[in-house]
Amino acid sequence: MTVTKTTKLDIESLIRPAIKALKPYSSARDEFQGVSDPMVFLDANENPFDNGVNRYPDPKQRTVKSILSDIKGIPVENMLLGNGSDEVLDLIFRVFCEPNQDNILILPPTYGMYEVLANLNAIEIKKIQLTDDFQPDVENILSKADKNSKLLFLCSPNNPTGNSFTSESITELVNNFKGIIVIDEAYIDFSNGESWSTKLEEFPNLIVTQTLSKAYGMAGIRLGICFASTQIINVLNAIKPPYNVNELTQQKAIEQLSSKEVTANQIKTILEERTKLVSELETVNYVLKIYPSDANFILVKVDDATKRYNQLIDRGIVIRNRTTQPGCDNCLRLTIGTPEENEVLIKTLLLISES
Repeated sequence: MTVTKTTKLDIESLIRPAIKALKPYSSARDEFQGVSDPMVFLDANENPFDNGVNRYPDPKQRTVKSILSDIKGIPVENMLLGNGSDEVLDLIFRVFCEPNQDNILILPPTYGMYEVLANLNAIEIKKIQLTDDFQPDVENILSKADKNSKLLFLCSPNNPTGNSFTSESITELVNNFKGIIVIDEAYIDFSNGESWSTKLEEFPNLIVTQTLSKAYGMAGIRLGICFASTQIINVLNAIKPPYNVNELTQQKAIEQLSSKEVTANQIKTILEERTKLVSELETVNYVLKIYPSDANFILVKVDDATKRYNQLIDRGIVIRNRTTQPGCDNCLRLTIGTPEENEVLIKTLLLISES
């Protein structure tokens, strides 16, 4: 693929006029710089009696961002944190997409919340299905985009297929799409590929989202991450709720992110189990195809997805039936569990094949 490049985008022109004119809410904790320690806080109408959560949380999540900056190698000023990635994605819609006027492009089969958020924000959705090998159809994508196409969502590694998009395809799209490209990297920690967050200076129209829900084992605290240019981050900060990430979430994130060795070992185990599970699945007679995965799950094609899904449910194993998704006919998505859980899964799959 030959990579061409269009003229540099004016990001400011992509922002909704109402957002550019908005005067951000200023919270009590935004209006001062600490001059002594301890401070006496009489500004936010809080209950003054200390119980660990009686004060409003840091609206800028400074400590969490500092730790993430060290881990990810991205400056704090290029970072926004949200109440899960879904809040981050919703903020992106609100900044760039004019309701009942603009449109977004998504590439099914893909993460379902892009479509949900578009509908919530009254944004038209253009769907360009991935190719047979689950890669972006670059020429078709660019031909379907128009002057009102503000966002293009690329989920890489992709959910539910598990594969990463080629660097060549993404580069071609980032260079030629005349809007904002959002690369959802929820599963990047299970891939050998490099995060596109390292290319923010090269591509000012690029937004990269990640999460602590997968590799870092913190799905329950709901903390999403957004990496982008300072220009985009500043606008997102201007419209986010002032205390969108609560104190308990911040405390747990700080605790867990400090356990780097634990996280690394868990990722290593998941990758080893992924390889083992693929090998075991090859012995199941009704598994017709195992798709390559850069994520913590495997997409498999079976003879009858709904039948096999129900058989597993009856035996107390919950997986995801993806047969209704474009290009995923009779496909099941299997999350990599603990070694013990994976052993139960394989034994059950083999028992089903004998029944």
